[in-house]
Amino acid sequence: MRQDDENYLDGVYADQALTTQLNGGDSTSPSSEPGLMLTMLEALDVRPGHRVYECGTGTCWNAALLAHRLGDANVTTVDVDPGLTAAAVERLAAAGYHPVVHTGDGAAGLPERGPFDRVIATCRMQAIPWEWVAQSVEDAVMVVPIGWGLARVVVRDGQAQGRFLPGGAYFMPRRTLAVGPRFDSLDDSPVTTTTVPIDDLMDRLQFPLSLALPGCDTCTWPDEKDGIHAVGLWTPDGSTATADGTGHVRQLGPRRLWDTIEELHALFPTAPDRDEFGITVTAERLRIWWRSEDGPGWDLPQVVFA
Repeated sequence: MRQDDENYLDGVYADQALTTQLNGGDSTSPSSEPGLMLTMLEALDVRPGHRVYECGTGTCWNAALLAHRLGDANVTTVDVDPGLTAAAVERLAAAGYHPVVHTGDGAAGLPERGPFDRVIATCRMQAIPWEWVAQSVEDAVMVVPIGWGLARVVVRDGQAQGRFLPGGAYFMPRRTLAVGPRFDSLDDSPVTTTTVPIDDLMDRLQFPLSLALPGCDTCTWPDEKDGIHAVGLWTPDGSTATADGTGHVRQLGPRRLWDTIEELHALFPTAPDRDEFGITVTAERLRIWWRSEDGPGWDLPQVVFA
């Protein structure tokens, strides 16, 4: 969509995600649905005088809203892409805003600009970095996309804890070095069997899977009737698995991904609600839990900086 297109403004203000940057045909920066961003800002609950840290500048639309509400001096936005941050500075200035725009790995925070009262991320994170907690004040609020959901946590007594919001959220992942799927190597892996319907992976188990296996990606292969013949999944460490409609499973890598699918299948006979899940972040441990902090859960990996 070009600015001189007849329907340009209709597209800009539509409540849908837009691709705003491509690299080799792949989307590297989208503009999220305005309704979703407003849901996140409402959950963030900013007040006059709050200092806000944003991970993921993107189009800078969110940074402009925050600067309008809180003033330039109270807003810090960070993106790893120097092209995006340079464009953001120009766009923000054209709109009359001059918050601090920094180029770097947003997961590291920016301690010289803290401490922060509010933290918001506009990219999908595998976990909440402890650095964000350490750079926040007591009772600070964070709204962070993790998996296919939005975690809202509060910093208190040396840790951060909270729950997921009821609605879904689908953000591009934070840019990190990752190993792609190793489907070609699976032929040498032994075949096991499963009773988990492969459709469940893309439906009933999709949200808990995104929490139990952070950074997990999935794909499907269609059958002759436009159904699903097989599914594949992989994580950034190179762990890979496939399962087909006959129940045959192959997997390899440091994590046995389909074993986790089996555990989720047993734990969730029906699709769980997002707001049944919570998260606790300490300096030593990051944990997602279901229903109660001492209930079933999964430890998340420590965040590795780019």
